[in-house]
Amino acid sequence: MILIVDDKIENIKALKKILESQNFEVDTALSGEDALKKVLKHDYQLVILDVQMPGMDGFEVAEAISGISKTSELPIIFLSAVNVSKAFITKGYTSGGHDYLVKPVDPDILVLKIKMFVKLQEQAKELARTQLELRKEIEHRIRAEERKDEFIGMASHEVKTPLTSVKAYIQLAGVAVHDNKIARALQFINKANNQVDKLNQMMTELLDIAKMESGRLDFNLSEFNIGQLLDDVLDIFRQSNPEREVIRSGNASVRIRGDALRLEQVILNYLSNAAKYSPETEKIHLDIYQSPNNEIKICVKDHGIGIAENEQVNLFTKFYRTKQSSAEYRGLGMGLYLCAKIIKFHGGKYGVESQLTKGSTFYFTLPTSAEIAIDIQNTQTS
Repeated sequence: MILIVDDKIENIKALKKILESQNFEVDTALSGEDALKKVLKHDYQLVILDVQMPGMDGFEVAEAISGISKTSELPIIFLSAVNVSKAFITKGYTSGGHDYLVKPVDPDILVLKIKMFVKLQEQAKELARTQLELRKEIEHRIRAEERKDEFIGMASHEVKTPLTSVKAYIQLAGVAVHDNKIARALQFINKANNQVDKLNQMMTELLDIAKMESGRLDFNLSEFNIGQLLDDVLDIFRQSNPEREVIRSGNASVRIRGDALRLEQVILNYLSNAAKYSPETEKIHLDIYQSPNNEIKICVKDHGIGIAENEQVNLFTKFYRTKQSSAEYRGLGMGLYLCAKIIKFHGGKYGVESQLTKGSTFYFTLPTSAEIAIDIQNTQTS
């Protein structure tokens, strides 16, 4: 929209007719004060400004427009039939004008100049948008690099811990064997084995993340019984967590299409987190049921430390760990991120319900209808 500012209505009508004939949208103001009010309220592409006006003259209006951050780059064309000397033209440019035309003005020349300034204004805005996007991208990359460096440091520390433990337990086992304390040696070997399992899980997560980032995370699809998968997962979890009691409820003996091993990875991660973050309780609840909208929903509930509401939204993002878990529990902060990607690949949804000190319920859904069968060729994993 172009703003015409002139105290003479006949001048405004003539200019408005010319511009509207060229499909320009036009607004008008009969005084400098009125023009400033409109410039602050609306977005204009250009201002055509008469120099000689009562009250605020054109130079004062231009200086005011140029001094406002919102309108400092707004193109201004002065029109004058009286002030045509070099001094006045110079003042027009120094007060913020972009051009100074003397009446009578050739309509064709005026239109060409307006089109040029409008195009330059659009290009300037586009350049500003591009610069803003570039700044945001640079900031994003800087943050990503900082997070990557932080993660590498954290991963190195986390990997070193089980390695150190394995070495210590093996040394203790050796001493026990030397002293002919076989039962004691076996205890140390079992502890070393548990640390190796933790190390293996960390390495698996690291490899999965690397594959996912490059779009090469593999999925092997087949049809399987989701109820049987849960039985198998519980057997695996109970073997490594004999002190935990998993209370299973619900039943959904349904065949679905997906990657059984990847979904097993999700459920085991949910169960392992439930055990990890509820050290004072033994019971974990595993619920499964089929909803009326033909979805399978699986929930894992613990009675542990819980998660603050403001942190729940970030739980399934890469490398994120809550303040409390970072301070008290070891981990890389990648498990739930991988779970989210796997569930999303299967067309499901995921989430958490939690309250501090009252435990958490992590859940995910899977579609069961044949129409939602997965096509590995058409699914993005990154």
